[in-house]
Amino acid sequence: MDFSLDRLPVDIVLFALVAGFLVLRLRSILGRRVGLQAAPQPQPGAVERPAPTIEARAVPPASAVKLDIPTPETRVGQILAQIRQQERDFDSATFLNGVDTAFRRIVLAFAAGDRATLRDGLTSDAFVAFDAAITARDAQQEVQKTEVRGIDSLTILDARLAEGNQASIEVRIVSDQISYVLDKDGATAAGTDAVTEFSDLWVFERLLGSTMSGAAWRLSSARSA
Repeated sequence: MDFSLDRLPVDIVLFALVAGFLVLRLRSILGRRVGLQAAPQPQPGAVERPAPTIEARAVPPASAVKLDIPTPETRVGQILAQIRQQERDFDSATFLNGVDTAFRRIVLAFAAGDRATLRDGLTSDAFVAFDAAITARDAQQEVQKTEVRGIDSLTILDARLAEGNQASIEVRIVSDQISYVLDKDGATAAGTDAVTEFSDLWVFERLLGSTMSGAAWRLSSARSA
């Protein structure tokens, strides 16, 4: 049989060309991803990994901590500059990052009654107060449960230089925590197991220029904001 084009009717050839053009046009349009679409189906054999948990609670995604540091022209900014003159390694942002670590460690150590960790991170007067609170809690056979879920912001509110090169810096710490106390029967005596925002004012002290072993910024006082 002869399939040459010159034996086919002209109208059939034109119709075939138009139909082919429409098919290609529709394919180019329908092939684009426009608007909402169905979620991709998992591949055969793929295993969906569950979100990590802490005591059966989903862990929120990590987020950067907001650091708020006074500008150099402010009174506090000028005192921070004076501290740096005496401590060449001092940097406000680095200091706040250290506060982040110290806050988490001290809060968890207090909840666990870890006096050794508290002694390393607190001044002697502050340790006496924390130790007394732990002793009173133990006497009531209470158990502290605390999780620091995240720190939202760290703000330097004040800084001071006293005689003898004693420096102190006050920081407001805004954090998300789960914190509650169980009585001797296991019932909740205070707090809640829901995530709650806490705002605390912590003051750290350091003797500038000290070469003593272990000399570092230590927590001297802590209170709610």
